[in-house]
Amino acid sequence: MTHSQTIASARRWVETVVVGLKLCPFANQALEDGRVRFAVTDAENEAELLVALRSELTLLISDAAVETTLLIHPQTLLDFYDFNDFLQIADDLLTDLALQGIVQIASFHPDYQFGGTAPDDVQNYTNRSPNPMLHLIREDSLARAIGAYPDVAQIPTRNVALMQSMGSTKARALLARCAETK
Repeated sequence: MTHSQTIASARRWVETVVVGLKLCPFANQALEDGRVRFAVTDAENEAELLVALRSELTLLISDAAVETTLLIHPQTLLDFYDFNDFLQIADDLLTDLALQGIVQIASFHPDYQFGGTAPDDVQNYTNRSPNPMLHLIREDSLARAIGAYPDVAQIPTRNVALMQSMGSTKARALLARCAETK
């Protein structure tokens, strides 16, 4: 898959699932304003991904036009448990770069699994994406969005209820359509 196809797949997922299903009620405005950066890395291992992550964090901090970045890494950390372990390394990088409290990293993966759930639980689809990706979010932007949104604490509960009402078959099909190469 080319970088443009990978980005197109990620964009379809954001538009269809994240924004379309309102899983993140804050995402639409940044997407409409063109302030979401979709970046693909050819990293084939954790060390290379860490270099790409450092670069994207630096760009995010230095470019005020970028609100948030989706760093898509389709060739590495394909195993969810390895991906999940890497998140601590990513958080350590935030600390090393003195970005704790400035940038937050959210995670999405084709096999995402919340703790305490079975791999096939439909609620896992709230964080399932066509490819593994790290979502780099400016904390000040997130704080503004949260401050303007009523009842933020209900978002996860609403998202799980939505996934349960859709069912696994429909959620899986929706994700598969987003991942298609066009």
